[in-house]
Parts: sequence; C-alpha cells; structure tokens
Amino acid sequence: MSSPPAVSERAVIFLIGAVQFVNILDFVMVMPLGPFFAEGLQIDSAHIGYVAGSYTAAASVAGLVGGYFLDRFDRRKALAVSMLGLVLATAAGGLASGLSTMVLARVMAGIFGGPATSLSLAIIADIIPAERRGKAMGAVMGSFSVAQVVGLPLSLQAANLAGWRAPFLGVAAMGVLVVLGAIFFLPPMRGHLEQGARPGHKVGTLELLGRRDVQLSYVMSAFVMMSGFVLIPNIPTHLVQNLGYPRHELWVLYFVGGFVSFATLRLAGRWVDKYGSFRVGSIGVFGSVAMTYLGFVNYPQWLPIYALFMGFMMSMGLRNVAYNTLTSRVPENAVRARFLSLQSAISHMASALGSAAIAPLMLTNLPDGRLGGVAEVAWVSIVLTLLVPLMLYIVERRVRSRVPSAQAVQTAEAAAKAAVAQVPAPTPAGTAPLPSQSNSQR
Repeated sequence: MSSPPAVSERAVIFLIGAVQFVNILDFVMVMPLGPFFAEGLQIDSAHIGYVAGSYTAAASVAGLVGGYFLDRFDRRKALAVSMLGLVLATAAGGLASGLSTMVLARVMAGIFGGPATSLSLAIIADIIPAERRGKAMGAVMGSFSVAQVVGLPLSLQAANLAGWRAPFLGVAAMGVLVVLGAIFFLPPMRGHLEQGARPGHKVGTLELLGRRDVQLSYVMSAFVMMSGFVLIPNIPTHLVQNLGYPRHELWVLYFVGGFVSFATLRLAGRWVDKYGSFRVGSIGVFGSVAMTYLGFVNYPQWLPIYALFMGFMMSMGLRNVAYNTLTSRVPENAVRARFLSLQSAISHMASALGSAAIAPLMLTNLPDGRLGGVAEVAWVSIVLTLLVPLMLYIVERRVRSRVPSAQAVQTAEAAAKAAVAQVPAPTPAGTAPLPSQSNSQR
C-alpha cells in the first residue's frame, strides 16, 4: 500500500481546525442572529426555530446517506466538495428573501456541513497516531471555543454595523479560503481505499452496524449529545429569568467560558493520551453532574455564576474530548468516514430529540416570568450523563483488547517477510550465482 506524502501534523491540525471553525460558526451564529434576520425578512419570531431545526434535521439525514459512500472517495477531495457546498449554502442564507428561502439555505448547509465534520475527524484519525490523537482532537475541538469567543461576537457586531446579511457572507468568504487550503495543502488521502480493496477488508454498512463496539459507540454518542442538548439551549434563559443574570452581559459570560473551554480542551487531549478516555471522561462526567445540580436544581446563592459556568464548560470539555478520541479508535481506516458519518446522524438526532422534544415538554413560562421545569430537565440530563462512564469503560476495554492481536499480526507479517528475504533466488542448472548475488543473499 502506497503511503501519502509526508505532511506536518501541526499543519493538518491547523487546517482541520479552520474547517471546524467555519463549520461550527455557521451553525452557532444562526440563533443569536435570529432577531436580526427575522426583522429583515418579516419572519414571525415563533418561526425562528424552524431555521435552526432545518439544519439539524438535514445534517442527520446527510449523516445516514453519507455512511454509504463517503469512504469511496479520496478524503481530501470529499472534504473540499463538502466545504464548497457549505460555502454556497451559507452565502445563500445571506441572500435569502423570506422564511422559505432561509430554511432551504439552512437545509443545504446541513447537508454539506454534517459530512464535512465527519471527514475532518476521519482525516485527523487517519494521519495522527493513536498515542497522540487525544491531543490532536483537543486542538481541533478547540475551534468550537474559538468560534464562541471570537466568531460569534464578531458576527453579532457585523450584524449591528452592516446588517444581518454580512455575517453569512463573511463566513462564506472564510470558507472559500478553507476550501483552497484543503485542495492545495492536504495530501491525497487514499489509504483507506487501498485498504478497503484488499481481500477480507471490504466492509458493508450493515456489517459495520452489526459490530458490537460500533453499536456501543453510537449508544454512547446518543447519551452524550442528548444529555447536553436537553439543557444547553435553555441555559441563557435560565440564567437571565431564574438567576437574575443581566441579559446585556451574557456575551461576557460566554466569552470567558469560551476561553476556559479552549484551555481545557488542549489539556484534556494530553490527559486522554496519557491516562485514557475512561478516566478523563469520568472526571468530566462527575464534574458536569455537580455543576448541573448546583446550577439548575439547587443553586447556592454564594456561588458566583461565573464560577458555575466555567466549571460547567471545563467538565463538558473533558467529557467531549475523551468521548471523541475514543470513538475515533473504534473503526479501521477503510470505514472511518462511514462510521463517523453515521455517528454524526445519530448525534444530530439525539440533539434534536433533547432540545426540540424532551425539554419543551417539561419547560413552562411561569406567571412571575421565571422558567419552570428547569430542575426536571436538569435531572434528565444528570441521569443520561451518568450512563456515559459505563459506556466509556466498555468501549475502551473492547478497543484495547484489539491492540495485542494487531501487534501479533504485524509481528507475523514481519517474520514472514524476513523468511522470504532469506530464501536464495533460483539459478539456471549448471551455473553458480554471481559473487555479488551470493553476498547480497548472505
């Protein structure tokens, strides 16, 4: 199997981080920009949720469909096409003329944005060795914090200064640079195609879904995403209406929380490489459970909201890096993009179920202006979160159990090659090998 040209791991991590920054910013800026484009397009405020929900639904469907074909293409080309589609869809959002065209643009963004995420993580897992992958995943996931700390405030400021269309067009312009970077700086990535073409390595989607470690990984993904998104979308409302945090200072809270999250993600990656996903992820789980209980079930007045929010962001960062690093080790190279695409679909489904189905059934607006049902939603999040360490333990144990057998196979292959190299080449009858041949064989 031919190996791809040597490439700097740091350059690949930076470029994939840029891909994720554009992708994530395209997603997270839409809801805060809702009041801006709702006024400009005469959209009823009650219908803004359709704009965000259309992206999630489309990304989920794209993940299911992408699971059948993403591993059939060079990862570099597939990523460039996905990002180009996202760029065009984001620009179309900035040119929308009403609710229907905006929803259509967000559907297209979800169709291309979901596979772009799966391909990005697949590229990191293909290039970065397992012993350094946690650090790399932490660096790439730090793009979420950068999007929150830098991208989101700039998007809101651009909307204030130049109108609601400016953020969409600006993100599309950044996406063009990322597409060019993927084309000109990433090496061709066809190793998974060559591996999949070898006898015994071709794996169908149904066969992949039939694997126990894959099933466990997808269940863990559902728990992680549902436990987070049943609560996260309601945090700003809870802080303002229930805890009395000033609405005009929310951006400061998210700004500080984003910096804390960024630092945590970088450290978490190193810790996962050193101590394993189960240990680091469990610390994050129990930290997030504690912060959820204190912040949403029984808030102590002596606890500053800044400390609560930073603790929550740190805990979520530890858990998410551990979980993403572990799941990247479950599939082999030939089916990694397919595995991650299907995982993306399940994650988006779980997120939508938590934020758009479970939480709205439990939350109510009370007569005094407070948000009711927050404690009940928090308990749902806590119960789902507490299931994650068990899943981390089982999946990590299954992944590690494959390592000795893989080493044994490599040792056997090396021994076979050495044995073949020691066998003398056949020579015509009645002749002796040339001195140079004899010496080389010895």
